[in-house]
Amino acid sequence: MLWKTTVDNNIKDVDLRQPPVVIRVNKFNEEAAKEFAQKMGQAHNTGQKVIPVIIDSYGGEVYSLMSMIASIKNSELPVATIVEGKAMSCGVILFSCGTKGYRYITEDATLMIHDVSSGSWGKNSEIQASAKETERLNEKIYEILADNSSKTKKWFNKKLNKKGRADWFIEAEEAIDLGLADKIGMPKLQIKVSLDIDIQE
Repeated sequence: MLWKTTVDNNIKDVDLRQPPVVIRVNKFNEEAAKEFAQKMGQAHNTGQKVIPVIIDSYGGEVYSLMSMIASIKNSELPVATIVEGKAMSCGVILFSCGTKGYRYITEDATLMIHDVSSGSWGKNSEIQASAKETERLNEKIYEILADNSSKTKKWFNKKLNKKGRADWFIEAEEAIDLGLADKIGMPKLQIKVSLDIDIQE
């Protein structure tokens, strides 16, 4: 992501106390979720008015995704989600959770939606419990997609049933049509440094 700094002509040197925070998401695991939460907290102390989250990911762990979504929901600042390259599996869900009007997808980027996979093994009871949890998580992610798009949970399930529950790849224009994205392109971060001198009584 590019950013441009505009400095008042009356200011000779600039040393920002805190540089703007731009969060990059490539993985979805416990370490990535922890770093995500830390950076979200830092962004609230820089003076920036929006938090850019750039996603370029094949996906990962659903529980780590849920932790990142919680950080976005608790943010006091708007969160701009930006897909650069790809947002697959967990990536597309996180992307959809950006603040409405601030969800960007670059022209050649790809989204991918699919069911949660369990990869369970062990005793029969353990496999059954894992299957139940996978089903719960599936319901959860389609609820999130429905809440963040112009389609219903039922619509998403029907669409995937027609595709035989196979991976569903989505290009930028279709992402706009589905209400998952708001704008096509990469936004720029503008930093303005100004000087105000006034008399106070």
